[in-house]
Amino acid sequence: MQESSDVDVRKIALLVGALVIAAVTAVMARSLIIGSGNPAQAASGAAPVDGPQVLVATRALPVGTILQADSFRYQPWPKELVQEAYYVQGQVPAPQPGTVVRYAITAGQPITQGAVVKPGDRGFLAAALGPGMRAVTIAVSAQSGVAGFVFPGDRIDLMLTQQVEGGGNGPALKASETFVRNIRVLATDQRTDNETKDGKTEVKTFSTVTLEATPRIAEKIAVAQSMGQLSISLRSIADNNAELERAIAAGEVSVGDSKDPKAERQILLAVASRPVDTDTTFVTGGDVSRFARRTVPGVASAPVTAPATPVAPAAGGNMYQPGPVVKIARGNAVTEVPVGGR
Repeated sequence: MQESSDVDVRKIALLVGALVIAAVTAVMARSLIIGSGNPAQAASGAAPVDGPQVLVATRALPVGTILQADSFRYQPWPKELVQEAYYVQGQVPAPQPGTVVRYAITAGQPITQGAVVKPGDRGFLAAALGPGMRAVTIAVSAQSGVAGFVFPGDRIDLMLTQQVEGGGNGPALKASETFVRNIRVLATDQRTDNETKDGKTEVKTFSTVTLEATPRIAEKIAVAQSMGQLSISLRSIADNNAELERAIAAGEVSVGDSKDPKAERQILLAVASRPVDTDTTFVTGGDVSRFARRTVPGVASAPVTAPATPVAPAAGGNMYQPGPVVKIARGNAVTEVPVGGR
């Protein structure tokens, strides 16, 4: 009996010791969690609450990004890490919407004054262009420019309307063709930002639009301006996803075997934002009205005449004389019809 009692005492002691160790471990873990603060803040380098407010990017901002109001925000930052190039609240005014990113900025990174270019600054338009892209300007009217409802940063399609004579008889063929899609608007009448009035975007008509295009598409736009009238067609934001799905289904883009989600996302974003000049669509006058043409007018065929029969040349005469003919009489009217010769 004494031996059994000793065993029970040892079991109880071990159980109590395990409970004590578990309690100490829980207290230490809680202390570590409280001491580390918010993991997200610690990862982004956030400062204590009493630190200065510094302007940081809310998302990744590649080179050429046109800043909008939701592209940045103020966030506390450690005093010892604040640099003179930072936008500190109350000291340096934040960049206005329409400013362009000159150097790539990652999400949560402070925005420096040298990383952005303001409208009107030297090199602004060059910074707004993506790698390998070109800027081209076209003239538009209030009707062909969507009545001013196109703003910098929007994406559009370009349509060419022209008359094709064809060198034949009859009226010319009227046709309209969407020859390039998904082009980014850089500026309208040298404005690169959206002007606001009473907190609302102000709509203004414009006479010129500056677009971002590849070198080949820039050449196509230059030729199109001499062929007919250019019109702008504003694209929906949802069309970018549809264009991306079409490109993937057609095999025009491949993400490869990359297992990095960030790299894959960058590839897909690059594809969704590229201008496209393939699979163009067109409409002719016959598609609009049953009284209009659907094809280019052709040249009328020349009448067929019988070849002349060669004869011996007479003195001072021609070597060729008309061939045999058949006279057809219809009442008082007599008609000669050539039948050719052998």
